[in-house]
Formats: sequence, structure tokens, C-alpha cells
Amino acid sequence: MNGGMSGGMGGGFFGFGFIGIIIMLAIIAILVWMMKPSSNGKPKNPSSNKSIDTLKERLARGEISEEEYDRMKRKLNE
Repeated sequence: MNGGMSGGMGGGFFGFGFIGIIIMLAIIAILVWMMKPSSNGKPKNPSSNKSIDTLKERLARGEISEEEYDRMKRKLNE
């Protein structure tokens, strides 16, 4: 026998060789691409809109000042 771990044909990456490495890199790239945050300008957190709406309502009712509104809005957008 040849005594190698690859068992003969193909060799290399779990028996897939160069093509197997390309396929694995493509799968990893797709997974990374799917996990990255969107850059379309929408908030990362859907509850952020609800929080901003609540802040706007509190400002309109006079419960907070404009300075407090601006500070809290910046904090929520971090």
C-alpha cells in the first residue's frame, strides 16, 4: 500500500484536493458575508425605532428638554 493518509487519488484536503479548498473558502466567505451588518442605513436594532419614537413623544409632551432628547438619541444610536 502507499501508506499515505489520503488514500491515493486526490490527496490533500480531506480527499478533495485543491477543489475542496476552494469550496471550503467559498462557504466561509458566504457565511461571513451573511453575518456582516447591513449598510443600507437602516438601524441595526429594530427596537431602536420604538425607542426614538418614545423619545419624540416625551419631547412633545414636555417631559424632557431638547438637550436631553439629543443626548438620549445619540446614546441610542451608539
